[in-house]
Amino acid sequence: MSIGGDGGYGDDVVDAYDEPRRQPVRVGRSMVTVVGVVVLLIAAIAFANRGGGDAPSAAGGGEAREDARPTAPTGERPVTGQSNGVPSGFPRTEQGAQSAAANYAVALGGTGMFETEHRHMLVDTLYTPEAAARVKGAQDRAYSKALFERLGLTPEGEAPDGMTFVSRTVPVGTRVTEYGDDGATVEVWYTGLIGMAGEESTTPVTTTWKTWTFQLRWAGSDWRIAQDSQEDGPAPVPGDIRASTAEDISKAVEEYGGFTYAR
Repeated sequence: MSIGGDGGYGDDVVDAYDEPRRQPVRVGRSMVTVVGVVVLLIAAIAFANRGGGDAPSAAGGGEAREDARPTAPTGERPVTGQSNGVPSGFPRTEQGAQSAAANYAVALGGTGMFETEHRHMLVDTLYTPEAAARVKGAQDRAYSKALFERLGLTPEGEAPDGMTFVSRTVPVGTRVTEYGDDGATVEVWYTGLIGMAGEESTTPVTTTWKTWTFQLRWAGSDWRIAQDSQEDGPAPVPGDIRASTAEDISKAVEEYGGFTYAR
């Protein structure tokens, strides 16, 4: 979600400050309900994806990195391989670990996680075998029929006819806090879209801002998740942009695809 061209600040920012400020909208009971449902969903997913056990040790005695990393792309090409629909074959480097974490966040934040068979396939693909065995049960309990009902989904985790369910993770940046040949800890700062787009929706699509921390291990020929956790923010001040209609959101989700993220 860049503003302006080439990652800079373009006319969009100027326009946002030149426009007259709108009067604040009174928050009604329905909006309070929507916020409550979204908070419950975020908490459930965060709990489900939370790993247990000890964190992987980074080989080579790597220490936490305090220096800020540039946010501009490095120019390295993204990987060309795929495993079960997720980019794979990341290099055994700091940049490779960052790219892997960003792409794994996208996969684990998508609508596929709401379908049991697809979720299990993703977990088996992205996590170490030990971690996959540990998190599956917690995830199955979190992605429950009760949660689906609160979100307006069918018991199978699908959107009703005429509705579009939106769950998308959009990485904003990554940083390595620890690195070694056999392990890395990577933080992915992202904004997320979650909700139901449709005229009769009681849970409209909203945005979230969170940081997803992945503790990765090098397993065979790629990075795998050994443990992960999430926390809120950093969150910017909301812009003065009018919310789009449910029809516009549904159309955008169907027409705009995702990316393979490379650091």
